[in-house]
Amino acid sequence: MRDVIQKMLEAEAEAKRMAQAADAEAERLVAEARAETQAAAQKAREAAKAEAEKIVAAAVQEAEREKAERLAKATAEIEATVRLDDDAFRGAVDAVVRAVGGIQ
Repeated sequence: MRDVIQKMLEAEAEAKRMAQAADAEAERLVAEARAETQAAAQKAREAAKAEAEKIVAAAVQEAEREKAERLAKATAEIEATVRLDDDAFRGAVDAVVRAVGGIQ
């Protein structure tokens, strides 16, 4: 009878060790999965940030191109519609110089 009890205690201890090992392995797997998930999320955030930066850079470049195009068009329109003789041109230049220089 003693042998049976001893074997039962040993089996119980072995089952406890196996359960503890399984718990430790489960915790390790969960921690590993959590770390992999965090790494994947970080990688996705970095990729999204890089893509957003590309989009913003392209939008800025397009805005600058449109601005230059509008400025060139406005300049051409002004040059086509405004004609000054030499005296009027000099008077306009003098007025601009006085205005910019703060001269009354």
